[in-house]
Amino acid sequence: MSAVTLTPRALYEDVAELLRQRIFRRELEPGSWIDELKIADELGISRTPLREALKVLAAEGLVTMKVRRGAYVTEMSEKDLRDVYHLLSLLESDAAAVVAAQASAAQLQSLQALHDELEAATNERDRFFAINERFHMRLLELADNRWRSQMVADLRKVMKLNRHNSLLKQGRIDDSLQEHRRLMQALCAHDAEATRQAMQDHFHQGLEAAA
Repeated sequence: MSAVTLTPRALYEDVAELLRQRIFRRELEPGSWIDELKIADELGISRTPLREALKVLAAEGLVTMKVRRGAYVTEMSEKDLRDVYHLLSLLESDAAAVVAAQASAAQLQSLQALHDELEAATNERDRFFAINERFHMRLLELADNRWRSQMVADLRKVMKLNRHNSLLKQGRIDDSLQEHRRLMQALCAHDAEATRQAMQDHFHQGLEAAA
């Protein structure tokens, strides 16, 4: 296997991102131990930056570290999944209500443009998933609370550990799109409470499909 070319920024950050993407792609499965010697040899690095990278991923919840045993990719229990969805529902529904109350026409149009992309991507699951995430992160950006945005970004990383992606369920993409339509309708009406409820319903349905 050829060595991976790393960029000039802090080495451990590059290693953390590389491992993060391998976890998201299931090249490193939840519950699997991370072979530090093998990865360090593959990347042509010492174990020091690798261990620093693992600390970053542990802080994000993507890996679990055991004293004198190393690190493994975190496994999500059903309770973990429900807890993550509960927090995301609270944080993102609050953000959505703020946007409904305060967003300008141009800001709402940026969300509408992403929604239109979703409408056109129903037959492309990976693309739909990516646009869906961009929509949610754009809404958080418009709500303009960096602490909430950081919390949601970290929770969304952990959510990707779930073995059963909700969008894989038969009919879930169509249902998700319908939920987004109701959300956009409430946003464009500047109805904060209806928007909050629409986002909470969206997460409730997503959890039911993912569990």
